[in-house]
Amino acid sequence: MARALMVAALVVAGLAPAASGSDADAILGEWLTAESKEGRGRVLISKDGDRYYGKIVWLEIPVYPPDDEKGMAGQPKVDRENPDPTLRQRPTLGLEVVGGFVYAGDNLWKNGTIYDPEIGKTYKCKMTLTEDGTLKVRGFIGFSLIGRNTVWIRPPAPEPVAVQQPASAE
Repeated sequence: MARALMVAALVVAGLAPAASGSDADAILGEWLTAESKEGRGRVLISKDGDRYYGKIVWLEIPVYPPDDEKGMAGQPKVDRENPDPTLRQRPTLGLEVVGGFVYAGDNLWKNGTIYDPEIGKTYKCKMTLTEDGTLKVRGFIGFSLIGRNTVWIRPPAPEPVAVQQPASAE
């Protein structure tokens, strides 16, 4: 009887969700992306059901430089490298660049994709939250052995703003 109860408990444990919501939700919030030729960006990761998505909410360099080779100097950045011509005018700000991730346990989110608006390509992706609090993002083609890692960090907390109290009328 005790053996049957132990087997039943193991079966139930195997059917339980892989992690509590708090572990799975540890990647929610803003992340500062790695430096690229376009500068840095901030991606806001949110959750819809049991899947995780992220969109660009800030760009270090939000407009094209004066020497832009495509004649868009000073204009806000758009998804101009997208292989679909109908999507090339989408603003980069607000663009969903990671999506479809599910939490697999052990600080790993997998089965997602990452889109690189600098070159207009989408890759399979997995993300790992490391012990030091950084997010290791691995984009790959086919197998994860062939791919590239980048590390995202949490943006620094804003400096507190000193608020002056109004002078009292005594």
